[in-house]
This record gives sequence, C-alpha cells and structure tokens, in this order.
Amino acid sequence: MAEPAGERPRLAVLAISRGGCDLGGRLAEALGGDFFACKGRLAEVMARVWRDYAEIVCIMATGIVVRIVAPLLRDKLQDPAVVVCDEKGNFAISLLSGHIGGGNALAHRVAAQTGGQAVLTTASDVLGRTALDLWCRDLGLTPADKTAFTRAMGRLVDQGSLTLWSRYAQPELPPDLIPIAERDRADLVVDSRTDAPAHAALLHPGAMVVGVGCNRGATAAAIARAVEAACRAHGLAIQSVVRLASIDLKQDEAGLLEYARQLGLPIDFYDKDQLNRVEGVGAASEAVLRATGAKGVAEPAALLSAGPGGVLLVAKMKWTDVTTAVAEIADPFAITRQGNTKQ
Repeated sequence: MAEPAGERPRLAVLAISRGGCDLGGRLAEALGGDFFACKGRLAEVMARVWRDYAEIVCIMATGIVVRIVAPLLRDKLQDPAVVVCDEKGNFAISLLSGHIGGGNALAHRVAAQTGGQAVLTTASDVLGRTALDLWCRDLGLTPADKTAFTRAMGRLVDQGSLTLWSRYAQPELPPDLIPIAERDRADLVVDSRTDAPAHAALLHPGAMVVGVGCNRGATAAAIARAVEAACRAHGLAIQSVVRLASIDLKQDEAGLLEYARQLGLPIDFYDKDQLNRVEGVGAASEAVLRATGAKGVAEPAALLSAGPGGVLLVAKMKWTDVTTAVAEIADPFAITRQGNTKQ
C-alpha cells in the first residue's frame, strides 16, 4: 500500500534557473508548498523530496526530470505526483501518478496560478472515460489482481464501456460502466468472494467485519493466521475486511491491537450486555460466559459491527487461542450513495 499522503508534506517545488526559481518561489507560496533551489544538486534534492513529499512540481525541462526520477520509480501507488512546468508557466505537464497520486489535479492547480495550460496525457481524461483507478479508490474497492485490472482499464479506453456485476447495491454508476445481472458475463465483478470469471477484473469492497475472541496474550500473528484461514476456508477475500470487532474486555489486548494496526483497521468493542442481546447466533459457550459474562463474542460482535441487515457469513471457528466469525455488511456503499444524492 502507498504511504498515506496525509503523513507527508503535500508539495515540493524544485527549480534550477533564475527564472525558474522566481516562479518556483511564487508557486510554493501560492500552493502552500516548500521551495527548493536545486542548481548543482538536483539529484540529491529529488531523492529527498521523492521520499518525503506527496507532490512535486519541477520547473525545468521534461528530459531532465525524466532522467533524474528514473532510478527512483516504483509504482503508481507509491510514487509521488510529478508535474513539469516551464519557467514561463505556459504549460504544466502531468508526468507521473496522474490519477491515484493526483498529478492531473496538481497540473490544473499549477496552471491556474500561472495562467498556463494543464497538459494531460492519460487516455481516460483525453477520451472522457471514467478513471477506473480513481473510481475504485473513492468507493474503497481493491482490485484482486493488478494485471487483470490494468487490462480492464485498457478495454474501457478502447471499447468505451465495461459491464459490471455487483453483489451489493451500487451508487449511481458512470455512464461507461454498464450494470448487468449475469455475473459470468461481466467485465468487472464487485464481490467479497474470491472466485470470479476468468476474463473479469475482480474488485473487493469493504463489506465484511471479523469478530475476534482471543485468550489473554494471543499474538498478532496467531490472530492473523486465524482470520486468514477463516476467509480462505470460505472463499472470502481478506481485502474485504473493513473492521474488526470484539468484547470491551479486549480493549487493551496487545496482540489484537497490533493486528488491527498492521491492517489499518478500526476495532469496534461491545460490552457483555450488548453482545447478549444479539439474536441469531450459535449456542452460548459456558467457558466464555464464565470468563466474560457474554454468551459469545466473535459472532455477536461481528453482527453488531456489521450494522442493520448484516448477516453471519461464517459462524464461529475455533483456533489456537483465537475464535473468529465473519459478518457481511448489507449495504457497504450506503454512505457513498447518500453523498451522491445530496449533490
């Protein structure tokens, strides 16, 4: 995963020539960024800002920038956005990370300040197609396979539309994504399950909650193994797990907290009375009742966290030191859809 942009300063502006430095200083001030004069030390400064900044504006020749950044490139999920601008401000070229990194938007911001022209070369923007990677990011969809997803983006550019099947109610779709009822015929499949037609790009939504009960001292590794095994045994995608849930007695459980931190997931905690009021779960565990006062932990916690309409996908499974259960959120895109309604 890319480093969250919020953990970096947003913008660095680099320039070499006197005219470039004049424009660079003004741009950095106007856009709330940091300015770096780089004559004679461009490679050194670029290596530093590449690591530390989410967006980079280079006021210099495109060829210079290409040669300097080439050894630093990793992938579009991790590389900063790079925009190249001439020292007159006539053109702001989105060079790298145009969509996910925000390079195209940055080019427009720069051009708005200089009175110049933003230059975009991403095919979806040029042809008016949906930027599929941005659409997935905004909906919290994780492609199961990068290669299949890249192929789908190419087909959207070439064909002008893609068909989509979703297990869940979707927000209003862009006009070039066509909903269909036949899962096996879809170009895009939105599902928390791991199986998909061979030709389709599988997209995993944040649609599942894992309830976790554990013995005192259970390690993050033990919890990870249990969650992964439970998902694997039922053909569910770990990428669709959006929250964890447990009893409030585990709020200081180091292994559980560490596992949540590793995955970047929140944990919902419930007291024994809340857990005991949940219906539709398995038989009470006498051992759990004696230890916690709750008839069960994993199943009722998962259902509570999943919210109204949530269903139990995987009943409690017992592992060494860990018990897991998986609940499915009925409407994972509800907030997005409500937001679209307001617009």
